[in-house]
Amino acid sequence: MSTTHELHEALEAARELPDGDSKIAELERIAAHADAARDVRLGYDARIDLIDAYNNHTERWRMLPAFGWCLAAYDRDPSMFEEWDGEQLRWYHKWAVATLRSTPRVGLAQTQAALDDMERRFKAGGHSMQTIYNLRCKIADHIGDEGEARKWFELWRTAERDENSDCAGCDPSRQAELLAGWGEWEESVRTVEPVLSGVLGCAEQPEKALEAVLMPYLKLGRYEEAAKAHVRAYRRHRHERDAFPFLPEHMRFCVLTGNADRAVDILAEHLGWLDRPYDEASAMEFAAAGALVCRLAASTGRIVHRPAFESRAAADLTLEQLGAELAAQAREIASQFDARNGTDHQSRRLALRMSDEPVLASLELPPDQPTPSYMAEPGLPPEGREEVVAPLTVQAITAALDDRGDRYYVDEDGTIGGQWGKGMVTFDRMGEEGEILHVRVVAQRRLKADRLMEAYAFCNAWNHDKLLPKAYVHDTGEGELILAGDITTDLEHGAAAPQLGVLVHAAIVTSAQFADEVAALP
Repeated sequence: MSTTHELHEALEAARELPDGDSKIAELERIAAHADAARDVRLGYDARIDLIDAYNNHTERWRMLPAFGWCLAAYDRDPSMFEEWDGEQLRWYHKWAVATLRSTPRVGLAQTQAALDDMERRFKAGGHSMQTIYNLRCKIADHIGDEGEARKWFELWRTAERDENSDCAGCDPSRQAELLAGWGEWEESVRTVEPVLSGVLGCAEQPEKALEAVLMPYLKLGRYEEAAKAHVRAYRRHRHERDAFPFLPEHMRFCVLTGNADRAVDILAEHLGWLDRPYDEASAMEFAAAGALVCRLAASTGRIVHRPAFESRAAADLTLEQLGAELAAQAREIASQFDARNGTDHQSRRLALRMSDEPVLASLELPPDQPTPSYMAEPGLPPEGREEVVAPLTVQAITAALDDRGDRYYVDEDGTIGGQWGKGMVTFDRMGEEGEILHVRVVAQRRLKADRLMEAYAFCNAWNHDKLLPKAYVHDTGEGELILAGDITTDLEHGAAAPQLGVLVHAAIVTSAQFADEVAALP
C-alpha cells in the first residue's frame, strides 16, 4: 500500500493527466487507498477530482457515488473543510441532480429527494432559489408534466441570480430549448435575442443559442436565418466532443430542409461518439435523430461505416440497416426512462420525432468557409484615407489588421477573428447602427472547475491593475472554467483610420497579454 505522502504526490500527478479512462482509474485507486488509510480529507479530494473527471469524460452518472460520499463526509465534520469546499459542493450538487435526470439508472423518487435536499441546503444558506427552479422545471418537463414545468419556468426566469446560477449567457439558450419543445416558436427566438445581439454572452455563445432556435426559425419561415444559424453553429460543434448533445438538432434541421446528404455526413462523422455518450439522454436524442435521417435519406443509397465497439464488429451499413439499429436504441432508452418515471412521455415524444416529415424540399445553405462579407462593402476613398472620419465597418477593421500584417478570418456575419498569443480574439460591430466596436478574447487554456476562486482572484487582480480587457470567468458547467475578456468602444461619431488602428492594436496587444498570463498560471 502506498504511504500517505506518496498518495498525495500521486493525486497531484493525476490532476495533470488528460481526461480519460486512465485518469479515472488512477483517481479511483487513490480514493480506495485513502479509505484504507482512513484519510478522509485525501479521500474527499480524490473524489472531487473524480467528479470532474467523470463529468469531463463520459458516463457522467458515475459521479453520483463519489458526490454522495463527499456530501456525507462534509456533513459529518464540516470543521474539516474550508468555505470554498462548501461552495464547490453546492455547484456539484447541481451537477448531480442534473445527472440524475439524464440517466434512468436512478429512481425518480431518489432524484426528487436529492433536489429536495439541495433546496433545503440552499435555503439554510440564504441562497437564491433560481437554480432550484431551473432544475425543477427540467425534471417536470422530462416526465411530461408541461403545466408544472411552465410554473417552475416562470419562477426560474424571474428569480434573482446568484453565484450558484448557471451562466447568464447560457440560461436563455436552455430556456429557448424548453419553449421550442412546447411549440412556443416566437418566444423561443425572443428569449435568445439578447445573446444573439451580444447583450448577453459567454465563451460558449452564440453557437448554443443558434442551435436552440434552429427549429423555431424553421417553423416561423425564417429560412435564411435558420440556414446561417446551422452552418455557423455546426462549424464549432463539429469539433467539440462536449457538443454531442447539440448534434441531433443539426441532423434534424438538415434532413428536414432537403439537405439529406449533409445530414448523413454529420451522422457518419459522429456515430462513434454514440458508443461513449455523456449520458443516456443525449444518446437517446442522437439515436432518434439518426434514425430520422436514415429514414428520410434512404433513397440516397448511402452506406455508413459503423466502427467496432466492445463485442460489436465494425460494419458498413445501408441507411435502412443503420436506421433500424438506431431506432431500436432510441426506443430502448426511452422505455427505460418511462419505466423509471412511470409515464410514456419519452416514448411518445421520440416516436413523433422519428416520424417527422420534411418542412422544405430544398434549402440552400451558406458555404462552410464563407466568402468574407467585407469584400462587398463600399471602401473608403483611396486618397485622404488618413483624414476621413467614417462609420465603423468590417472593411475598416480589416484594413487596420492588414496594416499590421495580421492573419485573420471573416465569417458570414461579419465577425472577424484570429489567434494572437495564446488567445482567440474576435472583433464585432454591435449596436443599432453597428457603431460599437466589441472585442472579445478567450484564453486557450482552461482551468478545472475546482479552481474557481483562484480564477476569480486572477480576474479581479487583472481588472484592478489593467485597463483592458475587462476580464471575467465563465463556468461551462462541464468541469472547466473559461477565462475571457471584453473591450467595448462606442464609435457613434465614426473613426478615422489612424484612430481605429490604435484601438485595434491596443485590443490585440492587451488581449494577447491577458491570454498569455492565463497560460502562465500554475
